[in-house]
Amino acid sequence: MVMRKFFTALIVIPLGILFIVFAVANRHFVTVSFDPFNSVDPSVAVKLPLFVVIIAVAILGVAAGGMATWFRQRHWRRAARQHEADARRARAETADLRAAAAVSRADQARDQARLPAPASYGFYGSAGRDKQGATL
Repeated sequence: MVMRKFFTALIVIPLGILFIVFAVANRHFVTVSFDPFNSVDPSVAVKLPLFVVIIAVAILGVAAGGMATWFRQRHWRRAARQHEADARRARAETADLRAAAAVSRADQARDQARLPAPASYGFYGSAGRDKQGATL
């Protein structure tokens, strides 16, 4: 947490100083015209400090780039949503199968408890003797 604040300050403070220096160096006014046909006496024009124009254009450029990137990644977001839905369905199916297996094991254990105990065939068991009971 402290390192994060340190790195944030390490980035934000120099950027703030850079913006202030840039604003002081470019504070003269420029005319921004929105009339492409009459540059001498435009019908729609705004006088702004140069730093405001440059920073506004930079902000608009970042916003346009972000929107373009967001639109280009729509396929990946759609695929991620579909994979998430598939994963949820698989988790639900796995939980249902585990519950069914637990019920099946409980039924099997209950059925095993009802069966009579197998006859004891001695030390060697049933596989260690032939039909007459002789040890193999």
